[in-house]
Amino acid sequence: MLKLDHITVIAPTLIEGVAHVQNCLNLDVPFGTRHDYMGTHNHRLQLGNNVYLEIVALDPDGIKPGRARWFGFDNPEKIRSDWNDGRRLRGWVASTDAIDSVVSNRRAIFGDKVYLPVINPTFDFAIPKDGSLPLDGAAPSLIDHRGDPTSMASIPDLGARLCSLTLEHPDPAVIGRLYRELSIDHPPSIIQGACVRYRAQIETPTGLKELT
Repeated sequence: MLKLDHITVIAPTLIEGVAHVQNCLNLDVPFGTRHDYMGTHNHRLQLGNNVYLEIVALDPDGIKPGRARWFGFDNPEKIRSDWNDGRRLRGWVASTDAIDSVVSNRRAIFGDKVYLPVINPTFDFAIPKDGSLPLDGAAPSLIDHRGDPTSMASIPDLGARLCSLTLEHPDPAVIGRLYRELSIDHPPSIIQGACVRYRAQIETPTGLKELT
């Protein structure tokens, strides 16, 4: 079974990502961590039920890893284009305790398992060979925490709670079938749309907001 781990705002820069979330949610999301093994960095925010929001961008001071980066960051032109099109909440990450099995059956979608990072906490992440989002983000990225899930104590809690996650897609039936085959626990709702686009309804201390 796959379970929602976190939702991802994929930004050209962290400054733009944090400003977008602040505009949508009226919350200033604190800095999270630098991914020295991937050349990216993030800000993070708890969303309740062991789910969190990640704002992730290329780290201008980061290294270039010896393999494709996650979340499509080897194609900054596409990230900028998606951002300008308003596709900023670009995807989600699902946790699994059986990443080898999921990847082996659907390597064309999820890519290969990568051991990350080289220091604690260690985890596995599935990354397509070109680093792109699985099915342009319609399918989740996969993470296996190796029995040690992300500690919510390390992620700021500003009172935000995820109420719903909706995916717009040109072929909802196909994606819905994939979600069922993957046995996803509480997957995003899927509606007809021109392209892959996510909307999250999030309850905040100042009311219900929408993150896009």
